[in-house]
Amino acid sequence: MGSEITKNEKAPGTYFDDLKVGQILPPSPDLTITSGEIAMYQSICGDPLATSLSLPLAEKVTGVSKRLVNPGLIMHFSIGQSTVATRRVIANLFYRGVSFKRPVFEEETLHTEVVIKGLKDLTLREDRSPRGLALLGIKTTCVDDDSIVVDYERCAMLKARDPQNLPGHCDDLGSVETEIVLDNWKSLVPESWDISSLSMEKQTNWIVGEKKIDDLRDTVSNAMELVRLTQNQAPVHRDASTSPTGERLVYGGHTIGLAQASLNRLMPGNATILGWQSCDHLGPVHEGDVLSFHHTLLEQKTLPNGKISAIKTEVSSIKGDETSNVLDWRLVVFGV
Repeated sequence: MGSEITKNEKAPGTYFDDLKVGQILPPSPDLTITSGEIAMYQSICGDPLATSLSLPLAEKVTGVSKRLVNPGLIMHFSIGQSTVATRRVIANLFYRGVSFKRPVFEEETLHTEVVIKGLKDLTLREDRSPRGLALLGIKTTCVDDDSIVVDYERCAMLKARDPQNLPGHCDDLGSVETEIVLDNWKSLVPESWDISSLSMEKQTNWIVGEKKIDDLRDTVSNAMELVRLTQNQAPVHRDASTSPTGERLVYGGHTIGLAQASLNRLMPGNATILGWQSCDHLGPVHEGDVLSFHHTLLEQKTLPNGKISAIKTEVSSIKGDETSNVLDWRLVVFGV
């Protein structure tokens, strides 16, 4: 290798050809969730999840005299901390197997570790930069007791430095299983919670297989603020010149956060989100886009202390006369 340093070699961030399977990346700084982060998130996504809005209600439900942190915000911080792997990201293809192992309360501190679980070269083409797929294993823990908060996998498309020196990775990164088997989710239900005080309004008339459309569409705003809040380091969410579309891309979790808020408007008796079976980003979202939300009840199971529901959430972006699908999200919720 010569002494001359190319522009790519100077650029910060991990490139595809810097990675090795089994590699554990240096972590982002730990993050303590305070009332400031909670208020900022609420102002951006407006999630009406009752247990994360009301301290008295949260105390009745959980038995803990602390404010419950919205699971959506937990995931935003986890994803943001995991961007130590995706500073050179082109796109995030999917999330799978997201499972929340325990609730998080205000003033607790999160630490996230990222390990490279698989790598796959993509075919070289003259019309695009060299790139590859990286399967990331992500685990977020609570520093206070070293317990696991959430773990999952996500697949990122990353830029490579040198088209003549791709590593030759061809790992099988697996597929995304979208079918939800509710029996597999029962172990994540917080058995000590008493959710009898939650509202059952609008919940009793939802038939399995029925799709409901939220008549409240939402406009994407403050995308940069959410990126900064969550320590997301991916340049495509901060600088339009680094984006393949020529426009600054809205961080995918922003769309998910607005979708979760929509779901909780339709299901006010939700106590928490147990996890995501799968989450596929189908198209780009930009600041100012208007989003429309469709939710389908796939299955529901009654337990001794509440119900768990499998939901398919679809999000469309509306620009003038054009509508495009941008999100296919399969999740499991717990409530009355």
